[in-house]
Order: sequence, then C-alpha cells, then structure tokens
Amino acid sequence: MKVAVLLMLVCGLAFASGAPWYKWQNSYDQTIMCSQNSPGDTWHIYQGPFMESNCRQPGNPQ
Repeated sequence: MKVAVLLMLVCGLAFASGAPWYKWQNSYDQTIMCSQNSPGDTWHIYQGPFMESNCRQPGNPQ
C-alpha cells in the first residue's frame, strides 16, 4: 500500500511545470535582477513572466 501511494506521488510530480521567472526592480536604486521569487520588500515586478533564468524568452514554462 505504501509503495502504491509513493508511486502515485512520484508520477504526479513528473508532470509538474517549472515556476516562471520575473525581472524585479529595486525601489531605492532601480537595480534590475531576474528571479523566480521576490528578493525582498523593496523589490517589485518590472517585467515578466519569462521561460528561463536569463529573462529573455517571454512566456510561462510548461
């Protein structure tokens, strides 16, 4: 039974997509960086979403 539950969980994760990347801009010094998560309170989304970590190809990963 435990093996079946574990197998179902692993199979579900195999179809998960990646998180999108965004360009974030700092409110204080206007620095721009690419990240999947917010770097902090002073940062806001500048552009996005993007497919990869270079923030060059627009779109959501699938």
